[in-house]
Amino acid sequence: MKTEWRDGNRLRLLANGEQYFPRVFEAIRRAKESVLLETFILFEDEVGKALQEVILDAATRGVKVEMLLDGYGSNDLSPEFIRSLTSAGVRFIFYDPRPLVLGMRTNVFRRMHRKTVVCDGEIAFVGGINYSAEHNSSYGEEAKQDYTVEVKGPVVEDIARYVKEAINSEQPVRRWWNGRSHRAVRNRAPGDAQVLFVWRDNDEHRDDIEQHYIDMLREAKEEVIIANAYFFPGYRLLREMRSAAQRGVSVKLIVQGKPDMPIVKVGAELLYNYLVGGGVEVYEYIRRPLHAKIAIQDKFWSTVGSSNLDPLSLSLNLEANLIIHDRAFNQTLRTELARLLAEDCVRVDEDKLPPQNWWQLGKSIVVFHFLRHFPAIAGWLPAHTPKLAQIAPPVQPEMETQDRVESDSEKERAKS
Repeated sequence: MKTEWRDGNRLRLLANGEQYFPRVFEAIRRAKESVLLETFILFEDEVGKALQEVILDAATRGVKVEMLLDGYGSNDLSPEFIRSLTSAGVRFIFYDPRPLVLGMRTNVFRRMHRKTVVCDGEIAFVGGINYSAEHNSSYGEEAKQDYTVEVKGPVVEDIARYVKEAINSEQPVRRWWNGRSHRAVRNRAPGDAQVLFVWRDNDEHRDDIEQHYIDMLREAKEEVIIANAYFFPGYRLLREMRSAAQRGVSVKLIVQGKPDMPIVKVGAELLYNYLVGGGVEVYEYIRRPLHAKIAIQDKFWSTVGSSNLDPLSLSLNLEANLIIHDRAFNQTLRTELARLLAEDCVRVDEDKLPPQNWWQLGKSIVVFHFLRHFPAIAGWLPAHTPKLAQIAPPVQPEMETQDRVESDSEKERAKS
């Protein structure tokens, strides 16, 4: 499938569950023909049950509902929860479900990490927010800070077509000897209200999202702000961040200061000396766990999506982002990033950098060699063809009884 820059779209930035869940639930309530939904995580909490309710209502109205959930991220759903949906006619599919081995999940790599919704082919949502109460501020100190874009316009057709293909076909096998033949789509006539739907898969689009980040950094003239939850990107992207800063571009990076997993901060800290030493301003978001995957460049370019800038997202997982060229949306996202920087971030100054000793130097060398070669290393990781497992609806007892009655009647008639 190919995608192009689409003109004439309408965009709305949604922050956290408080803004996202009411909008997406209302879109599902208004759906008349179809709902396509992909998510990495669906928890059976108050948010998951609210989604269940609107999905059941839509299916009862005759709306065709198809859901694709990751078998790793959503493996704790109860049979009763799933059965309620399939009984109503929902097409419910798990991406790469596998049984536990010694109580542990084995489908760690190549996760279906996208979070997309399309209703009636008219409105779509693309971003990083899962269906979990963790995305609501009421969850407390561990509530996640994240974003999604609501979009209407021509690009929705591209998103819908892609999700339909993903739900109705198996992912292709990635062969280590395949070349990277696909090139990121360029915007030949920049304007306003332009949107490009991009994704990362394990076939022809292995580095599309990363390449858009790299091109953005190379073309930046004034300012770049990147806010990314799990930051441990490839060497090429790190190099372009430094290069942009050294030619006078203001490059700011926001990472987790209170991470949901301690290893996240450990990994990012290994890069601080390289980035700060090259002129990049690094900030830690300290209000709560940062789950965002957003960025802006200059006055028009921006992106929101599911892709982190770490080895899993850039080399293994299935991801989706919107690349946006629009002055108004850029300004909206810029204002939000400026608020985070002013209210909830601490700058990593030179006096806060990890010590420069032989141990630190040795770790940095190992890290940079790992980042430089990880795309090739990823090719040797388990590259099976993940299965799409559709959950069959339960057999209705009433139908079974009726079938038996009809069968017995036919036997009696045959005897007579």
